[in-house]
Amino acid sequence: MEQIKTPFGGTLELYPCPAGEGSETVLICPGGGYSFLAPREAEPIASAFGQAGYHAAVLKYCLDKEVLGTDPLRELAWCARWLRDSSGWEGRAGRLYVAGFSAGGHLAASLGVLWNEPSVFTPEEIGRNRPDGLILGYPVISMDTYGHERSTRRLTGGERELMERFSLEKRGVRKTPPVFLWNTREDEKVSAMNSLLFARKLFLDGVDCEYHMFHRGLHGMSLATPEVESPEEDLHPDAHVAHWLSLCLEWMEECKNLDK
Repeated sequence: MEQIKTPFGGTLELYPCPAGEGSETVLICPGGGYSFLAPREAEPIASAFGQAGYHAAVLKYCLDKEVLGTDPLRELAWCARWLRDSSGWEGRAGRLYVAGFSAGGHLAASLGVLWNEPSVFTPEEIGRNRPDGLILGYPVISMDTYGHERSTRRLTGGERELMERFSLEKRGVRKTPPVFLWNTREDEKVSAMNSLLFARKLFLDGVDCEYHMFHRGLHGMSLATPEVESPEEDLHPDAHVAHWLSLCLEWMEECKNLDK
């Protein structure tokens, strides 16, 4: 595993596919309320996609500011462009999916929605920002009524302009890439309404979206396998919820046909 330092103070960890082939990469954003980075949503996710034949990268985005603002978004966009342009990775990101979980899901979705935001990115950056698809697990979406209080505080500091910018269910999303979205109805930390509102907005704006709500499961399930079990948090393997990965892999294969 190779590590690249980003210009924003974070680290991009590279996990080439064990088979050494393929031209598709999954760029992964762990969650943690924009306050820490959850290990179960980092290397285990990269390994799972690697075993399925995909190259992977994990962004350990920088969290050293009191109010993060647009820095995590700009850092993620930098990583997307690096994976596409770097001679050390070029060719492995022929298709680039951005995946995220919880607050990392908000970060991934933010790039999918705001990749062409002129107040954040230069025209040159906009030309290389847009992912080919989004993979979102129990994401924070809103900075409003149904939002996650800690994520909102860390990202926006309560600034109204930032809260409006990052309430993604309120933004125009017509140019968002295809989305695979899943959550659990029982999520006790990030209301299921976040995913429901985003799925509704994607549908209304005509964006391709596959959405699964599992009827049980607490927040932070990750792969829902024994590998990521956390008894102290009451997070246990769940074979039903674990189906999200196989469903996602099928969706990724179908995504290739959406461009034709």
